[in-house]
Amino acid sequence: MEDQLNYRHALTKVMEWCSKSERCTHETKLKLVKFELFNNQIDTAIEYLIKEKFIDDSRYVKFYVNDKLRFNKWGKVKLQFMLRQMQINELTISEALGEIDHELYLKILRDLLASKFKSVKGTSAYELKGKLANYAIGHGFESDLAYSVANELIGNIEP
Repeated sequence: MEDQLNYRHALTKVMEWCSKSERCTHETKLKLVKFELFNNQIDTAIEYLIKEKFIDDSRYVKFYVNDKLRFNKWGKVKLQFMLRQMQINELTISEALGEIDHELYLKILRDLLASKFKSVKGTSAYELKGKLANYAIGHGFESDLAYSVANELIGNIEP
């Protein structure tokens, strides 16, 4: 009886938590584990939350990609890595990353590097280009794209 009350309490709390923000299955499972539920109770709760649309990994991924790209200026490499950490299905990740508008993606990268360019110091244009590209790569942008945009910003440099 006590287990059932704990289950209902946990489910109510997690439903409230999921209502406030988009959540993925993995982080919801972690939240349910904190309530010290049995594995079968956690599985039942997850099934219920999915059925009632409290959690939806594909919806979560779309919002996550959009927010992290626009606000954190993360590239596809970092987005993919972080979503894998949350145990999101590869197909779901690929679909969400494929929906990113290429022009918007390039604009975000250009803006990121343009703002960094103001504070970066180097003895040569080649060194500046490398620092800018490494900065973009650190934000999860693809290396070829990072060097290409850094080239645009500084000018085509011969090594």
